[in-house]
Amino acid sequence: MPRDELSLFSYEVLGLIGREGAGPHDLRQMVTRGRIMAWAGESQYYAEPKRLARLGYLKARKEPGKTRERTVYELTAKGMKALREWAATPARFTPIKSEPLTRMLIADLVGDELTREGIAGLREDLASYKEAVAEMRAQADALPHRARYLTIAIDLIEGILDLHADWADEVERELS
Repeated sequence: MPRDELSLFSYEVLGLIGREGAGPHDLRQMVTRGRIMAWAGESQYYAEPKRLARLGYLKARKEPGKTRERTVYELTAKGMKALREWAATPARFTPIKSEPLTRMLIADLVGDELTREGIAGLREDLASYKEAVAEMRAQADALPHRARYLTIAIDLIEGILDLHADWADEVERELS
């Protein structure tokens, strides 16, 4: 990716910064709470806002923190324009990187029992994600300007989790 090109992660960062502004630590907390969107490495949530500020999509300001001064980023007019232009493009399906799918890919090599047992472990992980999503739903009202949109996004996340739970049940049935 050229250094001035915006990626899906760039748009995620711009969106998380939103109207109120946010620092890199805030970004990490947001995605860690939701967990299901925490697909980038922690350092990227510190590096990407700096890169976007250098490119003019964000502006940085310093404000007091708990123990030291912190950087808070805000969207610039260029950042808002980029979000609007990107939002006007057709959405694309993001390729799936999935451990459960990879386990099915190797099922013929390792056998039904190991595959079934491995996929059964998915249920505990899904339950943990469900708890995190329930917290996200409870916190959505704290952001009245975003609550409607967060709720719609949370509905999609819950649907994805439910689909995985149904699929784990199917694997259990098929490989028993």
